[in-house]
Amino acid sequence: MLLGRHMHMLNPRSRGAAGEQRLDRSAYVLLSRIQVEGLMSIGQLSDAFGLDTSTLNRQTAAMLRTGVVERMPDPEGGIARKFAITAEGERRLAAHRAENLQGLEMIMANWKPDDVAEFAGYLSRFNRDIERLDGRPWPRG
Repeated sequence: MLLGRHMHMLNPRSRGAAGEQRLDRSAYVLLSRIQVEGLMSIGQLSDAFGLDTSTLNRQTAAMLRTGVVERMPDPEGGIARKFAITAEGERRLAAHRAENLQGLEMIMANWKPDDVAEFAGYLSRFNRDIERLDGRPWPRG
């Protein structure tokens, strides 16, 4: 919670470097998953995140309006349409990640490289254990 608050405080207007509106948390998470897994339907997103379809319909509708995803027919012939990340979505996701990394670098500016590596290792282990208990592992690319 403190990390999220600090990252928001580094950028209180929630604007990216170019002055555009930053991705909200749900768009960032959904785009990250679609980027790793490829095309995903509402049902697949629901399974991946444990969210109900009405929540995902609202979130993906907002993402469609901002042009960061597009709906496509299932290339395997399934009935459900799938979401694909657009070039704009890729660009904005990369920009958001770069800003996050810049913020983390500010926080850890005085850390020794070994301390950063050790922290990253523990954080990775912590996240994987949460995913294991939740039964929803995050795909690693």
